[in-house]
Amino acid sequence: MKLAHFRAFESLSQHFSSTGLLIKDPSHQQSSFLIFIDAVLRGVGQVMLQNNSYTGLLFLAGIFYNSIVLGCAALLGSIVSTGTAQLLGVERTSIQAGLFGFNGVLVAIALLYFLEPTGLTWGYVVLATASSTVIMAAMLSVLKTWNLPTLTAPFVLTTLLFILACARFGQLHSTGVLPTAGLPKAAASIEGVVTLSTLIEGLFTGIAQVFFQGNLITGLFFIIGLLISSRVVCIAALLGSLLGALVAWGMGAAEPAIRAGAFGFNSVLTAIVFGGGIFIMNKSTAVYGILAVIVTAVVFAALSATLEPLGMPALTSAFILVVWLFVLAAPYFSNIHLVQPSDQ
Repeated sequence: MKLAHFRAFESLSQHFSSTGLLIKDPSHQQSSFLIFIDAVLRGVGQVMLQNNSYTGLLFLAGIFYNSIVLGCAALLGSIVSTGTAQLLGVERTSIQAGLFGFNGVLVAIALLYFLEPTGLTWGYVVLATASSTVIMAAMLSVLKTWNLPTLTAPFVLTTLLFILACARFGQLHSTGVLPTAGLPKAAASIEGVVTLSTLIEGLFTGIAQVFFQGNLITGLFFIIGLLISSRVVCIAALLGSLLGALVAWGMGAAEPAIRAGAFGFNSVLTAIVFGGGIFIMNKSTAVYGILAVIVTAVVFAALSATLEPLGMPALTSAFILVVWLFVLAAPYFSNIHLVQPSDQ
């Protein structure tokens, strides 16, 4: 009996690769379940453009460490959006790579972050995450014309629409985290003194804030997850977070916002795209990428100020806008080369 169990385990272990499960017989019922679980985890990892289920598992662990509610939301979001894609007949390879899971992860976390976690809210989350799959497919169809990646655009659109709808739904209550709607301030004032402690904490929380997690330890979980997937991407993420914090500091942003990583997470994602995404790395691309990361922090401030009067968060809109503009500009620069058009 023990030998039989050992052989069964040995057979199963052969299905693991450096990035996750590698199923030899996907038609088998047990294999189908394992493939789905692997796709769900990869969907979590794809939030930072990593097609790696181990990375996704570490991301989930980091979220659960900070908040059980948001951890459950992340898991539910990936399950629902991935399951919806499978039900609607999306190409298997895209599902298995987690490409239809990551927007659902962010949508679910965002709604549970901005809304009180009632039973109705959880149902609202299921509806929103399923919708994000349809919006993802629609954007893929539109953006392929310009060879633009969708990135987290379906997440931003879905989240803003479902949050704006709450203004007419009296049973959905805000947690008070959303910006206060009203006329914009005439001028910003410097708040607090930025210290080395501010920058160090902001470095880690800037990475954690990609998943709405303002927690230093959670940021460490994410860094380990990135390191397992790619050392280059991990270094790029750290550099992006640091540059975002330094730009915010240099421009006189509030110390609590820098410490919380508010100016880092968009820059983290931009840095990951240039560090291990859709551009071929060379000296020119490195300079191009650093410029994009710095610009992302400025654009985030601009979009935050623009959306604040509406009481809406900027989310990852700065990352999306900057990457799209830099991708569209790339053909005019002979030293900048795209790898291949991507669905990510």
